[in-house]
Amino acid sequence: MKSSAWFFGVMPAPLRRIEPSRLAARREELGLTRAELAARAGVSERMIFFYEEGRHSPTPARLDQLAKALGCDSGALTGAQRGAETLIDLRYAAGLPVDRVAELLRASSAGRELCVSAAKVAALESGRQVRGRRWKDAQATGRLLAPLAKVYGVPVRMVLDAWLRTRTGEPAPQIPGKRQQDPSQAALKTWELLNERQRVYLGEIMRDDRMTETEMWMRRVQRLPVPRAAEWRKLPLTLKAAPSLVGYTRLQDRLRRGGVHDPGAGQTVHALERRGLLIITEDAVEHPGVGHVDRVLVEITHRGRAAARAGLGEPREPDHAVHLLSEWLWGVLARVAAAEPTGLEDDRLAGRSLFFIGVGYKGKAGGQPSRGFVESVPVMAAGGTHVAEYRWRLTRLGKRHVAEYLDLYRELYPQVGTTGLGPFPVDSL
Repeated sequence: MKSSAWFFGVMPAPLRRIEPSRLAARREELGLTRAELAARAGVSERMIFFYEEGRHSPTPARLDQLAKALGCDSGALTGAQRGAETLIDLRYAAGLPVDRVAELLRASSAGRELCVSAAKVAALESGRQVRGRRWKDAQATGRLLAPLAKVYGVPVRMVLDAWLRTRTGEPAPQIPGKRQQDPSQAALKTWELLNERQRVYLGEIMRDDRMTETEMWMRRVQRLPVPRAAEWRKLPLTLKAAPSLVGYTRLQDRLRRGGVHDPGAGQTVHALERRGLLIITEDAVEHPGVGHVDRVLVEITHRGRAAARAGLGEPREPDHAVHLLSEWLWGVLARVAAAEPTGLEDDRLAGRSLFFIGVGYKGKAGGQPSRGFVESVPVMAAGGTHVAEYRWRLTRLGKRHVAEYLDLYRELYPQVGTTGLGPFPVDSL
């Protein structure tokens, strides 16, 4: 007798099959017998034999048990690459059957709005059409991403990426935007307690911090060494020597233009430090004119930055949408995109960025998963006799991400060069 799912014309979700060789290799690597693994995973030794022979594939819950027993994630057994997960991969990694996912989603307003059922979850994962008018509404499906992320225990952007890999050729779900936030009352109160001179100092220090941040970004683009933020955010305020010998720092020039640079600078910055708006430190540098000279550094705190923005009428620092890249990573992705379709030379892309956007890369335990936007592709020599080189190219999802959000990135990060980017051929998205 057919199950009710078959009776109503709904095929069950396809199983994410394990690779038997991976299961056996991991067990042998740990020095476990089939009986020992069976005891750890809570299954029979006969079932372990069936799994390793490829006769059966475990359910999501059983796969989760096996992965925990072997001290690995489910992707290590299924062969799902980091940065290439689909929706069914996320469900299997969470060890959940479709009916349980549907039940959990219906507890959310988005799930109730879309009338989520096990059949709809199965259709969503397989790339088939999901029945229901609201499922064609990108805003409605966008509201489902956060509940799905909660169910699977992953970031929202990981669900969006898996959704786009699974359902090609459809509009991307629209993640709800955040409302513009007014300055906090605490930040405004802090600003109001400052005198005019202290306000000028705090505002100019914030502007110099921003300028330095831009300079660091330009160094990254030019592939020059960049110190840690904990170092470059300490801004030179003054050199303890006569200005006639050492000149003025950039920050002193700013304060001079504001008409507040005089012997009282020390009292002003220490007053700001007592309020928790600045951090003052000292070091020593070699100056070509006078040799060894002591230097005073100032670093604006989060509280100081918030007070300056509130008092100067500037918006809070934007909380970038969860699915968008940072300026640094967008700059890297744009470089690869600009090299399409030839690709970027292998030695021109390295470092930490690959752990965030490279297929197959995995960061430290508990770190954020890779987006899987770029991959290393072999280029064959003439005649196809051997691999001549490897080049970095956008994945299908990488191309779609650039195509979907290029205009938004241009507005968000105008200093990142994007001349000549896109559009990509429709069949490549």
